[in-house]
Order: sequence, then structure tokens, then C-alpha cells
Amino acid sequence: MIPTHIHIKPLERSFFQKLPYKNIAVLTDENTYQSCYPHLKPLLGSHWVVQIYSGEMYKNLKTCEYIWQQLTDFHFDRKSLLINLGGGVIGDMGGFVAATFKRGIDFMNIPTTLLAQVDASVGGKLGIDFQGYKNHIGIFAEPKYVWIDTFFLQTLPLAQFKSGFAEVVKHCLVSDKKMFEELGIVLPKLAAATSAEELYNLLNWNQLVQHSVAIKSKVVEEDPKEKGLRKILNFGHTVGHAIESYLLLHSKPILHGEAVAIGMICEAWLSWQKGLLEKADYQQIKGFLLHFFGHKDLPVTKFEEISKLAQQDKKNENQQIQACLLQGIGQPVFGQEITRQEIVASLEAYQVK
Repeated sequence: MIPTHIHIKPLERSFFQKLPYKNIAVLTDENTYQSCYPHLKPLLGSHWVVQIYSGEMYKNLKTCEYIWQQLTDFHFDRKSLLINLGGGVIGDMGGFVAATFKRGIDFMNIPTTLLAQVDASVGGKLGIDFQGYKNHIGIFAEPKYVWIDTFFLQTLPLAQFKSGFAEVVKHCLVSDKKMFEELGIVLPKLAAATSAEELYNLLNWNQLVQHSVAIKSKVVEEDPKEKGLRKILNFGHTVGHAIESYLLLHSKPILHGEAVAIGMICEAWLSWQKGLLEKADYQQIKGFLLHFFGHKDLPVTKFEEISKLAQQDKKNENQQIQACLLQGIGQPVFGQEITRQEIVASLEAYQVK
């Protein structure tokens, strides 16, 4: 069941013309301003635009201060609306800025990347990075509206489009074995796509986005503050975020979905090593992800440092690293304790081609 504030269909002029706000601003980066804003602009009445730099390295307090200053200069009051037009960085940071400006103004997410459409724009997790740690500062706050138009996927660079597919696969691995197997049938064509347009034409993305949003929405409804069940949505993220954070700190950034794909392979390996997952299932997961994403060479001598970053993971309890593992495809089990040594071992297993 998809919540009523989430719309998955082409943008509609009538909706935006009826918005009950006198002050509206659209948050973009240089990419979405050029590729996506022209599709939204004609649908809106009078509004402001705030443009920031794209990229995870700008998802910080300094950028937030710039946005807050712009909203202040625009004389925004608490009955104003901020529209976040972009991917996960725009949605996470724009929502955080809106939810904290004058103790909270309404915000709307119009996600333009696959990653944001199937994951980041849904569920009310907002935040920014701090000293290299992913989403270290943040809050929970739901957007007033989410509007998902899969048309925007065609504007993406192929690498960004493929990155978002990691979250689609994750939703299948934690909730829908049948869909995972169905994706496996078309995997060779998906992996061989050489452009965003080609990849876009291979699947019914409206249907696939609805599938992921329904899974995530159901979990979030049961556990909005991530006290238990919602932790299943972090499969692949304990190791994945550590990899992403390390490479970002050392100016060798990797796309979020690429890091999560590696994390899912590592955490599936840990699931197998702990006797939760059959070897055949682990091999199926690994084969699928490597076929689509390829193999990334990681800094072998830095695996200890990468594992150390996992100690800052938000799911941890009593200084113990907690992860979601699998006891079968579509059968997650959260709250599983893993050690830094096990993370290093999983990275070493991934590194073997």
C-alpha cells in the first residue's frame, strides 16, 4: 500500500497550481537545474530557485547554512514550501534544512534519480554528512508530498541510473525472492545497456518503482523510527557505508549504489559464514551483483581502516556493530552482531575475483 502523499505518475500542472503556499522555492544542483527544472518550471507559479553544487562532498553544514540564508533572504515563514528537485543528496539535505528552518516548514520531494525514487525520498530519513561519516547529523521528518515521475530517469548519466538499481535489488533481497529471480532473467540485457535511454526501455520502471516504494512504505509504517523492523532496509549498508565514507574521505568517491552493491555481497558472505544463508544463495546474489556492477578494486591495505568506520554506524548498540543479514533470499534478519575482523574478512572475500 503506497501512502496517499506519494504520487507515482507524470507531473501534473493542476496539482502545482493548487498548492496553498505564497512562498515556494525549488532546491536544485547544477545538473537538475539544467536537465530537470525546465520540466517543472512551467507548472509552478511565482517561485524562487536555490542552486547548490552536486555531490556527496557538499552534503554538509556549510551548504545548509547557504540554503538557510537564501530562505531567510526570501522572507520565508513557516507557511512556505521547499521543493527538493534532485537525487538523494538534494532530498536528504533539503528535507533536513526545511525541517529545521524556523522549527520546520513543509517540503516536497521530486526525486530525479532511481536511487531517490525507490529509496531516499520515502520514509522521512533526513540528514547530512559530518567529518566523513554518512548521514551522521539528521532527523526523522516526513515530506508533505512526494512526486515520482520516472521520466526523469532518462536524464541521468548511465552510472547514476545503474547506481540506483542497487536499492531495487536490495528491496528484493529483503522482501521478494520472486522479483529477484524475475530480474535475473533480464539481467544480461540490463548489464549490457550502454545508455540511460537503453536501460530505461528495458523495464517498466513505473511498476518497478511502485514495487520498491510499496515495500519500503510498509516497513516504515510499522517502524517509522527504525527501532526494529526498519533495520532490514539497511542490508548492505553497514559495510557499504564504511566503504563509501572511506573513499570519500580520501578523495576517491564511489557512487552510493556501487558501495551498497559491494556491501550486499560482503554481508551475504557473512550470512553464509554464520550459517544463516545457503552457499548457493550467496553465490546467486554475488553473481547477480557482479554481473550488473562489475568488480571494483578496493585498497586492500586499508580494510582495517574501512572496518573502523563501521563502528560509527547508526544501527550499532552498546558499541557493537549491528547489521542486517539474510537467512534466505527475501528473508532478512536484523540486529546481527558482526566484528571488525569479520568485516575485513568479507572485504577480502569480495576482493578475490
